[in-house]
Amino acid sequence: MPELGPEDFAAKTGVSRETLARLKAYADILVDWNARHNLVAKSTLPDLWSRHFWDSAQLAPLIPSSARSLADLGSGAGFPGLVLAALRPELSVTLHEATTKKCAFLQLAAERMGIPVAVQNARLEDLSPGRFDVVTARALAPLPQLLGYAQKFVGPNSVCLFLKGQNVGVELTEAHKYWNIKASQVPSQTDLSAAIVVVRELGPRHVEPQKTPHFGRRQPKGRRR
Repeated sequence: MPELGPEDFAAKTGVSRETLARLKAYADILVDWNARHNLVAKSTLPDLWSRHFWDSAQLAPLIPSSARSLADLGSGAGFPGLVLAALRPELSVTLHEATTKKCAFLQLAAERMGIPVAVQNARLEDLSPGRFDVVTARALAPLPQLLGYAQKFVGPNSVCLFLKGQNVGVELTEAHKYWNIKASQVPSQTDLSAAIVVVRELGPRHVEPQKTPHFGRRQPKGRRR
């Protein structure tokens, strides 16, 4: 897929000049910080607008128009949470990240972008339950474990949007062993081998969430940050 620049991104997504300016500010601070802190893989920087920004932005049309709150799990360098906060300003966005250094980046990036977000610096396992209309995650954990994280943040009408790699079919099969879910897949616009997993009606099957086996954090090739 050809590399994108900010104007190409704007043409594909239809964002306003104001939103594009905010995302450019985000890109600038990300490149600056990445030289010292390795927030994203250095090899992805030449294709930043496709690999990270468009990859995140493709979730925006899948967010229900009635949604008012979004929890981004394992936000890292802010994908997809910060991008979605810029594209959907009506959402109250909370970024959850365990690494203090990354939280400092997220706070500064949001300030430079001029968008209000909340940043929670804690491990997902340590957070108290809360309900959000939308839960997102990118390159965080295999789906069975990811659903365990997400469960404490969803209500009956919540939707989860997870960017997954080429092993999405295997992960879905495994997830159905432990979770009752209504799941569908949307093809990724940035990676032919990847997909967006849309999950509704999440609940445990036969086992308590905390007893769900640990599947590790290693991600399938193609969905790494």
